[in-house]
Amino acid sequence: MLGLLLLYFIGKSFYRLAEIYDKSKWTFAIMGIAAYYAGSFIGGLIVGIIVLSFDPYSEISELVYGLIATPFGLLTWWGLYHFLKKNWSKKGVQTNHDVLDEGLFDD
Repeated sequence: MLGLLLLYFIGKSFYRLAEIYDKSKWTFAIMGIAAYYAGSFIGGLIVGIIVLSFDPYSEISELVYGLIATPFGLLTWWGLYHFLKKNWSKKGVQTNHDVLDEGLFDD
């Protein structure tokens, strides 16, 4: 249940970021979740290799591997979020110039 809540907030953060900069909202929400899973997978793989290199007969449960790999996924999510935010903010906020009443109420 907590994992679903975490995925919701990850997707929501990317959805809002894409909404601010007028990008594809659902594409970036899914990309944020995929980045979290990729970071968790790679982090778990690295931790597993390190543990097995020191003790090939270690018996660590999957829950412990999952808890150790979660910060790697969060770090990947955070890094991608700030990378996209930094790159998009350089270009400025996109506005829709097709609005018919644009400029009518500007003073």
